[in-house]
Amino acid sequence: MRMPRLRKRNRDRKRFSAPPSVLAPLPAPRWTDGLSDVSIAGDPMAFPHLARTDLPAHPTTLGGYARLVREIAADRARWEPLVRYDALTRWYARLETGPGYEVWLLSWLPGQSSGFHDHGRSSGVMTVLEGELTERSLTAGGEGSRALVPGRLRVFSTGHLHEMVNASLEPAVSVHLYTPGLVEMNQYPAGTAQEAAEGAAADPGRHRVH
Repeated sequence: MRMPRLRKRNRDRKRFSAPPSVLAPLPAPRWTDGLSDVSIAGDPMAFPHLARTDLPAHPTTLGGYARLVREIAADRARWEPLVRYDALTRWYARLETGPGYEVWLLSWLPGQSSGFHDHGRSSGVMTVLEGELTERSLTAGGEGSRALVPGRLRVFSTGHLHEMVNASLEPAVSVHLYTPGLVEMNQYPAGTAQEAAEGAAADPGRHRVH
C-alpha cells in the first residue's frame, strides 16, 4: 500500500497563499506626496547665509548705537553711492531703521546750515563721513563751538540745542542716529535760541523722555 503524495498539497498551499503585500505591507512614504522639504527648497546648508546664527541683534544701548554708527562710517560702499547734493537745501535720506532708532544720511554744501534746533524727545550719535562741519551749541552757560571731522563721534542727549553748519569750502557728508526715531525738530530763531537753552536748563523735565 502506497503512502499518499503530499507534494501537490504543498503546491496548492503556495498557489493560494496571501501575496507578500498583504502579509508585510510596504512602509508609508515619509511625505504624503513623496517629496521632502530638501527636494523642494534645496538643502539649506548649501546657502550659508540662511543658516547664520551670528547676526548681531539690534542695538539698545549707547555703546551699541555708537558701534553701529562706526560700522556705517567704515562701510563707504554702502553710503557713498547714495549721497546727493542740493544747492537749495540740505539733502538727507533715511539709511536704516530698527526697533527704537533710525539712521539718516545728510550732505552739506559750503555755507549750508541746520539753524538752531533741538531733536524733541530724541537723543543720538553722529559722525562726519567726509569733509568738516562746525557745531555751535547753546547752554545756560552760553555758546560753544567745535569742529567735527571724520573718525570722531558726537553724542547728544535729549533736549540738546545746537546748530550744524558747513563753514568750509568743501562739501561734507554726515550720518546721524536718533533714538527714539526722530519725529520732532524744534527750530529756534537766532534771537530766541539762547532763551530756549536757558529755559531748558531751568526745566529739564520739558525735554526728558518719559
